[in-house]
Amino acid sequence: MNTHIEGMFKDKVLGHPAGLFVLFFTEMWERFSFYGMRVLLVNFLTMALVGFNPGWEWSAANAGALFGTYAGLLYLTPILGGMIADKFTGYRNAVLIGAIIMTAGHASMALETEFSMYFGLGLLVLGTGFFKPNITSIISDMYEKRPEKKDGAFTIFYMGVNAGAFFGMMLCGYLAERVGWSWGFGLAGIFMFLGTLQFWFSKNLFGTIGAKPSGDYEVELPQNINEKNTEEERAEIAEKIESEKRNPYTLIDKILIAITSFIGLAYLINDPMSKIGGFNLFPFEVNGLGGQYVVIIIGLILFLFLVTSRIIRYTKIIRDKMIAFVIFAFFTVFFWMSFEQGASSLIIFARDSVNRVMTGDAATIYNIVNALLTIIPLAIISWVLVLLWKKTIKKIPYSNIILVVCFLFMWGLVGWMLKRDFDSRAYVVAFDAIETVVIDSEGNETTFYFPISKETILDGDEIIVSHEVNISEPRDFEVGEKINVITKNNAETEFAYLSDKRLDGAVKIGKELKRDNRVVEATVMKIKDREVEIPVSWFSILNSFFIIAFASLFSKWFDSKYNPSAAVKYALGLMIMAVGFGLLAYGSHGIQAGVKVSMIWLVLAYLFHTLGELSLSPVGLSYVSKLVPPRMIAFMFGMWYLAIAIGNKLAAVLGGEIENITEQYSLSTFFLIFTIVPAAAGVIVLLLNPLLKKLMHGIR
Repeated sequence: MNTHIEGMFKDKVLGHPAGLFVLFFTEMWERFSFYGMRVLLVNFLTMALVGFNPGWEWSAANAGALFGTYAGLLYLTPILGGMIADKFTGYRNAVLIGAIIMTAGHASMALETEFSMYFGLGLLVLGTGFFKPNITSIISDMYEKRPEKKDGAFTIFYMGVNAGAFFGMMLCGYLAERVGWSWGFGLAGIFMFLGTLQFWFSKNLFGTIGAKPSGDYEVELPQNINEKNTEEERAEIAEKIESEKRNPYTLIDKILIAITSFIGLAYLINDPMSKIGGFNLFPFEVNGLGGQYVVIIIGLILFLFLVTSRIIRYTKIIRDKMIAFVIFAFFTVFFWMSFEQGASSLIIFARDSVNRVMTGDAATIYNIVNALLTIIPLAIISWVLVLLWKKTIKKIPYSNIILVVCFLFMWGLVGWMLKRDFDSRAYVVAFDAIETVVIDSEGNETTFYFPISKETILDGDEIIVSHEVNISEPRDFEVGEKINVITKNNAETEFAYLSDKRLDGAVKIGKELKRDNRVVEATVMKIKDREVEIPVSWFSILNSFFIIAFASLFSKWFDSKYNPSAAVKYALGLMIMAVGFGLLAYGSHGIQAGVKVSMIWLVLAYLFHTLGELSLSPVGLSYVSKLVPPRMIAFMFGMWYLAIAIGNKLAAVLGGEIENITEQYSLSTFFLIFTIVPAAAGVIVLLLNPLLKKLMHGIR
């Protein structure tokens, strides 16, 4: 037994080796950075070029194409990163390499130029490939001789994942929306950098765990069958021996792997490149179907042939189990296609179509709830840091000091955020506007007010009136005070105060674009009650919050005698998530352009999406080891990640159509797509339950 591992278990924090909590914080800062950037990207790309917080004014379709490619690649590069770590670098060095590359990626994105964004996303994809698969491999090494404690270790570890996602989306999102995009992207990079340093300085704690591999190793084959074995034991051992037999890759297998990999990568790169840059690698059509879609369909057919040809080489029982796994992988696409709307269409929906303004007592309640939601988990994690400090300050002092710096920084940001919201209040401001009455095809009249900016040219025929709007700011204005305001959140009817710095920026952008800078001089007419606008990114943290709140409940359910079969869990996951989108479809039914939906519908949607995730997630990767023979595990891991990658790409591409579908049909119709498709998939899985049970041959 590895004496260093035994030594680690003597120096415990909350019943686990201190090294687990170093990995906990490393993963927490990486997830902080990843989700902090993720919640900003589509919002930034689709925000208007001229306004309170200028973005790049891309269409949702173009933003979805880019984000989908980025998200898809994130699930493919870990396959390569895991192989490199296994053969060359070792897990710890791979994590460090990945963290350094991702830090550079976040720094690049903070520059906000087109090249730096593409370059930064590329680095993030590459860095994730090294980081994602190997930090969990270190935990597996650490608990190799303590399998009974592994479940608890991964539970703690995934709390770090959710804590990082929670605070990353909250703080990066808030800073980006309130101060500026580069601040949000930059904050993600800062914590990625500090997380990298704390991991580097903790290397003495791990000894040989996750170190560079010293040589090849062979899988230990099961014992031979002999007369002492019962008939049942003989059958089980025979199956294990059969599953361990090599299934060598033929020349055709290798050619198909190369071709399908090239086609997949080409499609992922071509989709955003053709839509955004106008350069198409596949400039042809077949019966009206675009060239890239023709090519990807061919690639999927070839890949299915490859999978089928490998599966049929095994005996019936093993073959059946692998077919069951392939069915689960197929329906995984439909789950992530819908679930990952949270990174694209739901961001746009929250920004443009949800009433996020809380006034008076509602604002006070939100501020209190938000404070508790933030301070309590941060205090708990800070307490874990104190425990780690007590156990390891002599062994890894610099790592602990960096963690303390991180948390002091976090507490400072949280304090600033909460104070800013508590100080925010509403003001009524008035400005000159052009009144225009529009009559639709049904004879309904709608009055619009177009603010007169400092650069508006009038021809004398306009009807000019004094128009009043609300703004909310954590500043003290006086009645009669002259201030500058500008539109925000891509809405013509919402305005925000311009500080001197933002005023200079708006004027500069207007000159560069040769467009009206839309700066309007307004007069403060009235001081109102407390008011706060909930950030777009705030809704995204609900997924992490609900996971933390309900994970233990689902864990107890799945450990009880009422534990449902894998197929039932899958069906529940798909159908429960569909309920969330059904609520959004209902809540947005019949609303007219410019009308806002109550935020309760979005909160409920995230609740049901999370419950769906908790129902389905246990089925995932755990069934690779249960259903797939060891000689096919690497290949099937790749297939599973491919299914998730396809789901993420489809999610972003379909999510990017929110503007087009809403304009042509309705917002409710858009959400109905993600209600019907996963619900139907869930029903099909439920109907397949008897078949899947038979194919799994007793595996639960």
